[in-house]
Amino acid sequence: MLCKEIMQVIEAAYPRDAALDFDNVGLLAGRVEKEVSRVYIALDATDTVIDRAVEAGADMLITHHPLIFSPLKKITDEDFISRRILKIIHNDISYYAMHTNYDVLGMAELSEKVLGIQDTEVLDITMEKDGKPEGIGRVGTLEKPMTLEECCVYVKHRLNLGSLKMFGDRQAVVSRLAISPGSGKTAVPAALAKGADVLVTGDIGHHDGLDAVEQGLAVIDAGHYGTEYIFIDDMKHFLQAKLPVLEVTAAPVIHPFQVI
Repeated sequence: MLCKEIMQVIEAAYPRDAALDFDNVGLLAGRVEKEVSRVYIALDATDTVIDRAVEAGADMLITHHPLIFSPLKKITDEDFISRRILKIIHNDISYYAMHTNYDVLGMAELSEKVLGIQDTEVLDITMEKDGKPEGIGRVGTLEKPMTLEECCVYVKHRLNLGSLKMFGDRQAVVSRLAISPGSGKTAVPAALAKGADVLVTGDIGHHDGLDAVEQGLAVIDAGHYGTEYIFIDDMKHFLQAKLPVLEVTAAPVIHPFQVI
């Protein structure tokens, strides 16, 4: 089927206008008229991912994070981003990114299910769909109260992580949890406003963590990749269910850094 037909199916569920204003989503390189039979799905369009897509004979590459984010003034082999774009085009791969539109209409609900929180509400409302508020993240209640240390073990287990960072008193009891997948330091005010005891997110710096704790919010930094890699398998199942004619390959889960 054609790339544009796949785009129509994706955008029926995750319309581009659901993305936040700063974002860059949709077809970022390649041809809408490209005949597609094989799709490769990953979180980021890294050199390794693009090489694997080429090796898999992919006609279309779909990632969560857009490779092209800041404006580019030229596409040459002198720049590592441009080299990736050139490789994508040279191999006639149509490259599509679905970022904050998926965050709002997919990742938020998926993350609440993965973490098993109940009685949830949207953490940061960005739009309405069918009369229902949608947005970034979720906040809800854990099945039972637990200490922050126990919550860390729980989050590690649910997200299948080897490690995470914690800001706060490990013996403090938490019961209301907020999740903002990806880079979530800007989610601290919303988590506080929604009465969360702990925020699970990624990319929390030293001062971000200290300031959150000073305001009464514990933070579990499970990593940007660690909170968003769930996109890969979810989109694989979405395409397999909606478009069974396609051969869909998912990138392996490989965390970008290790704690030693």
